[in-house]
Amino acid sequence: MSINEVNVAQVIENRDRRVSVQNHFLDTQHCPVISFCMNIPGPIKTSPKILSAFNEGKNELLRRLRDESAAVCGQEETHAVTGDEIVLCVRAEAEALKKITSDIEENHPLGRLFDMDVIDTDGRKLTRNTFRRCLICSRQAQDCARSRRHSVRELQDAVTALLDGYF
Repeated sequence: MSINEVNVAQVIENRDRRVSVQNHFLDTQHCPVISFCMNIPGPIKTSPKILSAFNEGKNELLRRLRDESAAVCGQEETHAVTGDEIVLCVRAEAEALKKITSDIEENHPLGRLFDMDVIDTDGRKLTRNTFRRCLICSRQAQDCARSRRHSVRELQDAVTALLDGYF
């Protein structure tokens, strides 16, 4: 696997593609959608360790869906320079799916790197009850990102440390 940097245009193009896949599932299957990608700061969005972390998260998500008898009725998985991601269309209540995804994000050792969004059949993205913590400090991640409290290098180092500690 080659490690390449991405630019803003590539990230936007990929986001638009992902939204198109989500909308296709919503329009054709009429079931909630889970969109899972990695929360990786900086211009390098995938690497062998990031892919391994993604696979850990994907396998945990699929296991939890099976345990809850939530049938996956559509999926599209991509691995590109813009990152590793999977979009799942699931026959279950959106609120139950959000509970599962939030639990994985909060409790899996790599969960801080997981970005699992749930979109209800009306196209509304469900929000979590609590804010996510920063990768570096205990503050709210959104506040740190908005104020640019930490450099990209510091954030990348935190991701590397988390990955190295797990694998």
